[in-house]
Amino acid sequence: MVVTAPTIVPAFTAPTLSLVAPVAEWATDVAEPRILIADDDEGVRELVAYKLSVAGYHAITAGDGAAALTMVHREQPDMVILDVSMPGLDGLSVCYELHSSAATAQIPVLMLSGRDRQVDIDLGLTVGADDYLVKPFSPAELIRRVRWLLLANGD
Repeated sequence: MVVTAPTIVPAFTAPTLSLVAPVAEWATDVAEPRILIADDDEGVRELVAYKLSVAGYHAITAGDGAAALTMVHREQPDMVILDVSMPGLDGLSVCYELHSSAATAQIPVLMLSGRDRQVDIDLGLTVGADDYLVKPFSPAELIRRVRWLLLANGD
């Protein structure tokens, strides 16, 4: 005679679905990174802003270096993209200022420039730029570098 142990099957309890609380909890963690774009060429500035927006970033723009520095302190962007050649305060000076202050030194900076000589690239990196992209550039390459810099910075 074979004796079998009784099987105990737990009763099924349907889960309760409440999407309001979980969405509210994680929604702040998936906010779009804010990227400041400073370029005196409105066409380049708007193109970069559009490509970043399509890629899921929140783009804010400035037309010159002085406005960019003001916006960095007001908007606290996750990243800054600077044109090297701007009237008044150029991108190299803005980058140097950002990396000279403890409050903004951790913000990654991508320099954009039509200057493609190695000495120009080295100068951009020396003043604190994290990357340097030569114009004309591929929008896909721009997005790739932005993603890499944000990931490297933990954003």
